[in-house]
Amino acid sequence: MTNKIFWYNGKLIESQTLELDIYDPGLLYGATVFTTLRVYGNSLDSSLTHWLSHCDRLKFSLQTFGWQQPDWNRIRHGAELILAHFPVLRITVFHDGREWITGRLLPPDLTEKQKHGLKCAVVEPELARSLPSHKTGNYLSAWLAKLKVQALNAQEAILVDAAGNWLETSTGNLWGWWDGCWWTPPLAGGILPGVVREQLIKWLRLQQLIVREEPWTAELVKNLEAIAYTNSVVEIIPIHTVEQPTGSLQYNPYHPSFLELRGFFLL
Repeated sequence: MTNKIFWYNGKLIESQTLELDIYDPGLLYGATVFTTLRVYGNSLDSSLTHWLSHCDRLKFSLQTFGWQQPDWNRIRHGAELILAHFPVLRITVFHDGREWITGRLLPPDLTEKQKHGLKCAVVEPELARSLPSHKTGNYLSAWLAKLKVQALNAQEAILVDAAGNWLETSTGNLWGWWDGCWWTPPLAGGILPGVVREQLIKWLRLQQLIVREEPWTAELVKNLEAIAYTNSVVEIIPIHTVEQPTGSLQYNPYHPSFLELRGFFLL
């Protein structure tokens, strides 16, 4: 397996270098939209891959921005070629409809983090993502947030709004358990509408489980018994510690409620 391969603008390219015009808005301003997905069973059509949901995410952003639609058949073809080498795909679309598909392996420590959880740290409000309803190429704030918390020996950052409410991590959506139900921050608060988040909410409610989409205030985060974050690659990762300016909060990474979330990925 080699990582020196990607798909760009209708061609499979064996290289680690992509040539762009120096005035390309994607280069100058991060004027791209992207989605990252994990391919299950080596198939884009697996129910857990959520291929159509990821395509819908891209279409929504392209329509909102008034950008050119890509050749969706070509994107599918490129994804099929890249998934032969990688289980994780990142599909990027430029403002003029060009597509760029790269691949990567699953994190080597993923199983360890899924079992035992990790440490997070809260960052200042100005590091919240811009255009939070869309995954654009301007991901600088989330990237800076994750770099900053590494100095605190944390693996993920928690982004907050001006009032200090927790929004999301630098790479995923937040979930918490308290008072017999699940809690997740609302989309209206300015978070990414994650593909896994949406599917989990639907699935949990089908199981007659309560999901409350409400702001994560300072009071709520102290009450939560267990918290985790989700995204399309890592599935669910518990969080055992959150460092804040006012002190640290501890959570149970082995809470039995996590079995409910993990059940979704065993479908």
